[in-house]
Amino acid sequence: MTGQLIYLAIAIIAGFVFSYLARLVRLPNVTGYLVAGLVLGVTGIIPKDTLSGFDIISDVALGFIAFSIGGEFKLSYLKKVGAAPIIIMLLEAFAAVLAVTGALLAFGFDTPLAIMLGAIAAATAPAATLMVVRQYKADGPVTRMLLPVVAMDDAAALMAFSVCSAIAQVMVSQAALSVGQMILEPLLEIVGSLVLGAALGALTALMLRLLRDKGDLTCLAVAVVFAAAALASMLGLSSLLVCMMMGALCVNLSQKSSELQRRTDKITPPIFMLFFVISGAELDVTALASVGVVGVIYILARVVGKVAGASLGAVIAKCESPIKKYLGLTLIPQAGVAIGLSLLAMKVVPQYGATIRAVVLCATLIYELIGPVVTKLALKKAGEIKEPAAAGKKVKNAQ
Repeated sequence: MTGQLIYLAIAIIAGFVFSYLARLVRLPNVTGYLVAGLVLGVTGIIPKDTLSGFDIISDVALGFIAFSIGGEFKLSYLKKVGAAPIIIMLLEAFAAVLAVTGALLAFGFDTPLAIMLGAIAAATAPAATLMVVRQYKADGPVTRMLLPVVAMDDAAALMAFSVCSAIAQVMVSQAALSVGQMILEPLLEIVGSLVLGAALGALTALMLRLLRDKGDLTCLAVAVVFAAAALASMLGLSSLLVCMMMGALCVNLSQKSSELQRRTDKITPPIFMLFFVISGAELDVTALASVGVVGVIYILARVVGKVAGASLGAVIAKCESPIKKYLGLTLIPQAGVAIGLSLLAMKVVPQYGATIRAVVLCATLIYELIGPVVTKLALKKAGEIKEPAAAGKKVKNAQ
């Protein structure tokens, strides 16, 4: 226990130092956290076998992130934008699947490998995106569209992976194609996650009526996120979808939900810092040497698919011009969900498992390092990030 506490202290100090250095060169804090973790992992300051003991931090951080994103699903906003987030999410997710699968097939790679990597390409990491939005207090049509799209991405990725894995398994083993395995199982997981999240959200909203003290609100936020993550794990459901739905129900059923979100915002910074530093330490730089052409194709084709699909979805949904131009660039980050799916892929098509694992780990390393930077640039181009220095210059000119 003492050793783990020391490593956590080292991780926080490194996060502070590297986030400060990142800000000096105008990079997002999250990039600094990831680089800090990468340095700690590569140098062996935090041993690899110690990192598995920090899994609870990742579970808690992702729970709070999903809960915060769920708070963006206000009915007033959803009525205003209509089906636009759903249209964009479906097109950007499945365009990534098609782009990666098609590119790998065009270069002559085996079909099971191509469709498995294509399915994993649908996943997007909400954590890094939310951190950039929070750090720069981004606000505008792109930001408001981005959060619900990213939140729903995991459901699309789960469905895509289930369908593609069933097809790949049939091709490898020559077994009969099971509709239940391909459609019903992931659908039950998604519906079960949403139902559990809705129940917990309604219960949280009810408890908010009984609480007055702000300290009690903080305790409630911690309790419900912990409970949601634990129940999701016990029942084999998606903790991200459970916590997201819980946040969505809560924000629409209780006027105190905004205060609850503010209370959680005050306690989560060290949790998020540790999450990203630990994530950086877990990144495997040795994967870079083993991915070859298949890795390069995956990394480039996924970006093309995400950007093109988001843009097409925005055009179909008749969204504002900044959404059409910049939304796709904010969907580059990819991490935990993709890594989890790569582990499942190793069981579905074991003969391609090593390649899939190496490609996804390499892609995660690259996406997590450049993704937050590209997200910041895209939101800045969209006019939704106001740099402090620029703001000060404007005041000076006005005088």
